[in-house]
Amino acid sequence: MFDVIIKNARVLDGSGMAAFSANIAISDGRIVAVGDMGGGALRVIDAQGLVAAPGFIDIHSHTDLALFIDPRAESKITQGITTEICGNCGFSAAPCLDESARAELDSWRRRHGIKKSWQTLAEMLLALDSRKIGVNYATLVGHSNLRAAVVGLTAREASASEIDEMKTLAAKAMQDGAYGISTGLIYPPSSYADTSELVELASAIAAYGGLYVTHIRDEHDGLIEAVEEAIHIGKKSGAGVQLSHHKACGQTNWGKVNETLAMVNAARAGGMDITVDHYPYTAGSMSLSFFIPGWAHDGGSEALLDRIKNMRPALLEHLKSIVQAGGWLANDGGWKSVMISSVGSVKTGRNRCIEGRSVEDVACERGVDPAEFVLDILQEEQLSVGIVLFAQCEEDVETVMRHEASMFGTDSSTRSIYGELSAGKPHPRAFGAFPRILGRYVRERGVISLATAVQKMTSMPARKLGITDRGLLKEGFAADVVIFDPAAVIDTATYEKPHQICKGIHYVFVNGSLSMENGELTDKRAGKVLRKGVRY
Repeated sequence: MFDVIIKNARVLDGSGMAAFSANIAISDGRIVAVGDMGGGALRVIDAQGLVAAPGFIDIHSHTDLALFIDPRAESKITQGITTEICGNCGFSAAPCLDESARAELDSWRRRHGIKKSWQTLAEMLLALDSRKIGVNYATLVGHSNLRAAVVGLTAREASASEIDEMKTLAAKAMQDGAYGISTGLIYPPSSYADTSELVELASAIAAYGGLYVTHIRDEHDGLIEAVEEAIHIGKKSGAGVQLSHHKACGQTNWGKVNETLAMVNAARAGGMDITVDHYPYTAGSMSLSFFIPGWAHDGGSEALLDRIKNMRPALLEHLKSIVQAGGWLANDGGWKSVMISSVGSVKTGRNRCIEGRSVEDVACERGVDPAEFVLDILQEEQLSVGIVLFAQCEEDVETVMRHEASMFGTDSSTRSIYGELSAGKPHPRAFGAFPRILGRYVRERGVISLATAVQKMTSMPARKLGITDRGLLKEGFAADVVIFDPAAVIDTATYEKPHQICKGIHYVFVNGSLSMENGELTDKRAGKVLRKGVRY
């Protein structure tokens, strides 16, 4: 007697091979048989006309702390994602060792009623272990966390002794269960590191089989040089490399992904373990403070706010220069291409009305230059302003998708259709990335095959990360399973209405528990905290 039998399924097992007809038996959270088995079950699901695949793995997630707020992981589970890899772009939920990070964490905990605190990654993972969570959670350690703890938030090179201390902390994070280290080389303080520092840190985690996962230093005019740096770090350190959300921003750079992917091919031919991830949209998302030059971030948030107040002419000159002829934002379409997605509204909440509108439109309405508005809103909202930036082209999205070394990520935290995680107008990828690939790019446009898409969502990221019991529908593997209609699956989330559940995902199992049925979450939260090297 099995716990569950999924019968009459068209199985895509995640390996990349063609679909085959089979039943799938689940017991005690594991897949115990795939084939034409006999026996009964406590629950039988008839998947006639549907595809059964391994649960999708979001290799580039920013859920980080969100499961402490809402453990259901609604926007991820409903698109078939059963495992998230967090701690990307240089920032992770732990370690929190420097005074400012601990103060920020304690303030966040008080606001959300979180009793358990932490400093190390091990302590954070234990705190998450104590909660019932909807999705499997794994994490990288953020380079910015390490740099803040040792060097601080100042814009300077790390000394040899400081690099040694960061290497010790990185090794400790790997021992605590991290899957590697991430950098965010456009975001302070990670951006203050030179290449030699990154080689040393990547070497430290390579000794534990960890990955060097990098938001590279430039995705605009300096894209080629930034990819060269990442490849150099991989060669020198021996660490596997993952290029995060790979793309080319700005019209003058469109098409350069052909060159960068050729560089990836050459590195792979030379024996390097280098791959990329991306999302199926032509817009990205970040903080509005991204447009403020790096020197103004020196010293952290309070120092930046002070400079916005007292060094306004210099900052205005910079903001105006980037939209003038030849300026990099001019190549992206100027301030019209920058949409406000969220505001902190730490004062009155009145700025909620600008969410979903472009910087240019709001500035025009208020009768000020867009550069003036950027500084005004950052100051008023204490830097808590999120944006969506339209800077990419469809041809590049498809080019990266076709590449043999590419896989998929949402580049988003989990969101909800109600409650705190329903605020703002976040990028629609939070709810729609994976079904958009299956519907728009597989079924409608034929960019890649369905079997290849599922492989890029499952076994490829599992193999890259070294997760040995997920990513395939195979006897003995964890019973993370998604059942969907290949003829109907599609995203419904838009930039105007991003909190929209996709269509065509019928059932999702997480560790053998039915977490979603007929497009709606159940009361099961069977996710696990995953640690590198530990089989669950």
